[in-house]
Amino acid sequence: MPKLLVQFVFLIIFLPFVSFAQKVSLSGYMRDSATGESLISGTIYIKEANVGVQTNTYGFYSLSVPAGSYTAIYSYVGYNSITRTVNLIANQSYNANMRSTTTMKEVEVTAGRKDANVKNSDMGTITLSMARIKKLPVVFGEVDILKAIQLLPGVQSAGDGNSGFYVRGGGPDQNLVLLDDAVIYNTGHLFGFFSIFNSDAIKDVTLIKGGAPANYGGRLSSVVDVTMKEGNMNQYKVNGGVGNIASRLTFEGPIKKGKGSFMLAGRRTYADILARPFFEELKTSGYYFYDANVKANYKLGEKDRVYFSGYLGLDKFKFQNAKGTFKADIPWGNKTATGRWNHQFSDKLFLNSTAVYSRYDFASNFQQTGVGTQSSGFGIKFASGIRDASLKSDLDYYTSNNHHIMGGLTYTHHEFIPNQISGKADSIVLAPNNALIKYAHEAGGYILDDFDLTKKIKINAGLRYTWFGQVGPYKRYILDGNDKKTDSTTYGSGELAQAYGGFEPRLNIRYTLDDNSSVKGSVSRTYQYLHLVSNNGSTLPTDVWVPSTQVVKPQQAWQYSAGYFHNFLDNKLETSVEVYYKDMKNQVQYKDGYVPNTLNDPEYSYVFGTGKAYGAEFFINKTQGRFTGWIGYTLAWTYQKFPLLNGGREFPAKYDRRHDISVVASYELSKKWSFSSVFIYGSGNAITLPTSFYFIENTLVQQFSSVNAYRVPSYHRLDVSATYTPQHKKPRRWEGSWTFSIYNAYNHANPYFLYNDIQGTAVSGITSKIYMVYILPILPSFTYNFKF
Repeated sequence: MPKLLVQFVFLIIFLPFVSFAQKVSLSGYMRDSATGESLISGTIYIKEANVGVQTNTYGFYSLSVPAGSYTAIYSYVGYNSITRTVNLIANQSYNANMRSTTTMKEVEVTAGRKDANVKNSDMGTITLSMARIKKLPVVFGEVDILKAIQLLPGVQSAGDGNSGFYVRGGGPDQNLVLLDDAVIYNTGHLFGFFSIFNSDAIKDVTLIKGGAPANYGGRLSSVVDVTMKEGNMNQYKVNGGVGNIASRLTFEGPIKKGKGSFMLAGRRTYADILARPFFEELKTSGYYFYDANVKANYKLGEKDRVYFSGYLGLDKFKFQNAKGTFKADIPWGNKTATGRWNHQFSDKLFLNSTAVYSRYDFASNFQQTGVGTQSSGFGIKFASGIRDASLKSDLDYYTSNNHHIMGGLTYTHHEFIPNQISGKADSIVLAPNNALIKYAHEAGGYILDDFDLTKKIKINAGLRYTWFGQVGPYKRYILDGNDKKTDSTTYGSGELAQAYGGFEPRLNIRYTLDDNSSVKGSVSRTYQYLHLVSNNGSTLPTDVWVPSTQVVKPQQAWQYSAGYFHNFLDNKLETSVEVYYKDMKNQVQYKDGYVPNTLNDPEYSYVFGTGKAYGAEFFINKTQGRFTGWIGYTLAWTYQKFPLLNGGREFPAKYDRRHDISVVASYELSKKWSFSSVFIYGSGNAITLPTSFYFIENTLVQQFSSVNAYRVPSYHRLDVSATYTPQHKKPRRWEGSWTFSIYNAYNHANPYFLYNDIQGTAVSGITSKIYMVYILPILPSFTYNFKF
């Protein structure tokens, strides 16, 4: 099957280069008339020719028809359509400046056409507008796009206080999270309570759960593609908000009107600042986080445009005891920078070239001041992180036969820093030789074609090739059966130690049944060369990313999915049913009894196995009207099998969750008041627990169940919110609104973790009881949002 699929994809991709008729093109850009922001996935439809196209990531479009007079319709959800008569005798350009139908004039980025649910070939792809996300109830007054994504079918939350998530049976490391093309390796603030994404700085959020097109790669399960706002090109604007624990401020405007724009956004917690005058211990201890977003763009001419965007985020926890003899300083955070150049070669050929730098660092510093005259104390530091430098170039080519062909090349240099230890005790200095730092090159290329084969059949077919090479300096040890080193091989700086590569075919097909319904199918293969191996199954700042090496093989997956899609009420109500099956190889976990050790390479403590996931997703989504919302239900199974775990027997994965239900509702009662609610139910995750206890030479020994044989209690929660927007008889420059939210409205105790309390002795006997810890009770919050 894989060989036949590759041949089929090759055939489809190169067919459109054969042209049989002379045609003319209509091309240009679609933008918001008020802000100048590019509109992604907007629809341009030529009525008489019955052909259409969608705008690309930068709002560009191009389509071809025989010479003649036509009616062109430009449409985008949340905007007034533009209908114009065009006399296409020769190639023609037209930029559509769309006017928002909303009084707030916000750029609502949803699927660009009302019937996209039925007409697109996309499988498992959902785009949420920021306006819609901002209506949802929030915790501590902070809007969170990752929490919103976890309300969609097929996506499971890692639990309260964690920004990690699981998609269709994949682990948290199998999700590719991008911010303006920069990979985000840790998505959480406050140990996962909040995501790093400031909603005021975000323009577009797209989730791809399966059947990702060939221009995406590097992860097995999903893509979360986040794009920052470009900035208002016509006028200066300020907006922000004040919440329970954090405030944010965004400033945007033109660099030169009609030519370029900028956006600056910042957010910071301030509980530490407010509490410091009242609590003496907080003058030297506390926690805070901040983040900053910046983006600018400028038109160099009619066919050239440059962009720059950056992100800086930091969490910092510090502690000092009352005597000042012990200090702890623990910072962690992400840094990214993205530079882009757009060039339009012709009415059919569009180029985007990108340079990206991404960095994640975690450190923990501890200092103990010496007591007396005999010791000057000691200090110790642990540090880890990952650093990427990337180059990529992507081409969009619109053929005369209305095939949208994309192709591109990408390269990334990785530097992996595991838990490095350094320190000083008196005059003795501990400095590692950095032998555990690893380096790697990753490269890839792709080509894809999106086109209508017939009026009923639409195809998106692509082929991606990826290559990964680990390079020195690196020392590979040979271990015996007792994990003792018996031999080694040393690789010099830049010397290739191990290489992997492979083809990744992708195919999505849509067959239209009628104007309101269609069936779709997809198959895709993916490789993943980077791994996040965790003891707790969630994402924490202390988790370490590692590369594929001679010991650690790349993860692989084949995913198959099929679905039925139907729209009701003139496309106001979207419904779908999707089924999927995912086969995964080279899954990575720690071996039984693993204890973290900063002096030994952790790759020798991994075990490897296979996984499989399958299930069904049901989705009802009302997108228009005063009442909007969705209902999502997922029925799923996820299993893993490791020869060195559980006696080689198959076991449910930690994130195997049988039932997941999300109900989201928003209602616009009037111009002043709107209300939202969210209800979530999820059956319990799998867990391993002790089942018996005995003593050997007065030492207590626990006997555990088979892997993940038990379940934690089910999770369920209700959140509600109300937004009040004052209305004034005369327009005012300052506009504001109040949002009041209640998280966990009926105060249900949801499990954060379980622990085993053991009491007794060998003489009196042992008693054991499992206790559940929960951290988020009912939490009211407020936010005041403003703009001027």
